[in-house]
Amino acid sequence: MYLIVGLGNPGSQYELTYHNIGFIIIDAICKCWNFQPFSKKADYLTTSDIINESKTILLKPYSFMNNSGISVAKIRNFYKFSLDNIIVIHDDADLELGRIKIKKGGSSAGHNGLKSIDSFIGNDYWRLRFGIGRPNDQRDLADYVLSKFANLDNATHLVEKIAKNIHLMLQEDNTAFIRSLAL
Repeated sequence: MYLIVGLGNPGSQYELTYHNIGFIIIDAICKCWNFQPFSKKADYLTTSDIINESKTILLKPYSFMNNSGISVAKIRNFYKFSLDNIIVIHDDADLELGRIKIKKGGSSAGHNGLKSIDSFIGNDYWRLRFGIGRPNDQRDLADYVLSKFANLDNATHLVEKIAKNIHLMLQEDNTAFIRSLAL
């Protein structure tokens, strides 16, 4: 059984922003693999189904980025997930736009959503880091991550590839997963 968490902020003003790439990818996985619609709980949205014979829960914390760890801990504790079976999808300003990296464990690198999760469950879970780059103008990084994607078409294509091939991560074939994104 797997838990895939997409980080983002609730509310229409945050839709299609760089910081909400986790929500965008979770929605794409839900659609690609024909999951049921999300059900809303107090501070998160969740749905579950099967991806390649593995029960998979998709989670969108709905308590703003800085409190993401609360709902991740609730779901982890209820289902008794091993950290090996948790994947957190998030934006990463230290990677160029559209670059993807997979990493297990490590620091939050200043990402408030990861800091929150780390404080509740530790940091030894899988991360799918979606590069958003840094602003090429004078904007503050906080303003940049909350701005809308400049070229949504390129991002959409990559998001669809991630959704289609997420089963490779669940099979622990991260090399094949990364390779599938380059095709």
